[in-house]
Amino acid sequence: MARFGVEEEFVLLDEQTLVPSAMSPETRERILDAAGSGLTPEYLTCQLESATEPCLTRADAEGQLRRTRGILGEVAAKQGSIVAASGTPFISPNRLVVSSSPHYDAVSAQLVEITREHEVNGLHIHVEVPDEEERVRVVNRVRAWLPPLLAITGNAPFAHGRDSGYASWRSILIRRLPASWSPPLFHDLSDYRSHVDQLVSMGAIAEASSLSWTVRLSERFPTVEVRVFDAQLTVDDTLLAVALTRALLVSDALDDCHGLSLDAIDASLWTAARYGTDARLVDPVNGSIEPAWTIADRLLERLRPALAQLGDDDFVVDGLARLRSEGTGAQRQHRAYADDGAAGLRELYRTSTATR
Repeated sequence: MARFGVEEEFVLLDEQTLVPSAMSPETRERILDAAGSGLTPEYLTCQLESATEPCLTRADAEGQLRRTRGILGEVAAKQGSIVAASGTPFISPNRLVVSSSPHYDAVSAQLVEITREHEVNGLHIHVEVPDEEERVRVVNRVRAWLPPLLAITGNAPFAHGRDSGYASWRSILIRRLPASWSPPLFHDLSDYRSHVDQLVSMGAIAEASSLSWTVRLSERFPTVEVRVFDAQLTVDDTLLAVALTRALLVSDALDDCHGLSLDAIDASLWTAARYGTDARLVDPVNGSIEPAWTIADRLLERLRPALAQLGDDDFVVDGLARLRSEGTGAQRQHRAYADDGAAGLRELYRTSTATR
């Protein structure tokens, strides 16, 4: 059974205003010490990233994710802050500070003005694929199926204190980066490496780890890393994305996909980011234009054998039913804000890091 790992990004907010709070080095160290291993600084000083140890089961991941979120919530509360698991913060002041490190300093110097608005939080899921050539084949197989997954998991509806009009505004911000959204189709590992080397040589990215594709090879682990998701509102939302991703990457039922062009995949990513579950997307099998839920249901049927083998079949079926009933993270954020303004969002964010 393939091992997997989960990386979640969070933003620290002022409890009253919901404005991102830059952490002093002392505050950040206090949070990192409380959480122990698995929590690291992120690009901006208001951000933190958690990473699980390698997991074999969903239960392994759930225990680690809930523990880390609980610690973050408790530490934040003691200093009048809350931790938000949202792809973008409600308010973006555009005056945040980049965390100091050689890598982040290089990225900031390259992105310049983009950095002022690059307040994004993602969910990154690694799935172990031991053979390097097979990793490239996996990237080729799954890239066209990522738009429906984005459509049902969008969780970044706000920008600058107002409705952005997008289910995933984070995805639109990511689009401004070089080597973003869908990767091209690769002939083999050598072709993949040639593409990456070309991007580095021309100065589009500083190094291979700066790729912003929705799916890529990890440079640190023998994994394929899926990066299409916004940070998810709840642990259950994260685990649903994890279960779908793991099955997607190990399934042998996706080899007959339609040869979609890069433009078609990227257009589907845009409509998924814009409309969420109301999006119309290109079906990877036959190239037809269908509602997002229709394509998600077709994907589920193809993944059922892999999901059953992994013990995730019932969990995914129930999770998708929950999203249909309760809404995606973006829809729940919209509803909380419509019902009670910033106070509704504050409570929604706070419950996302509450311990059971």
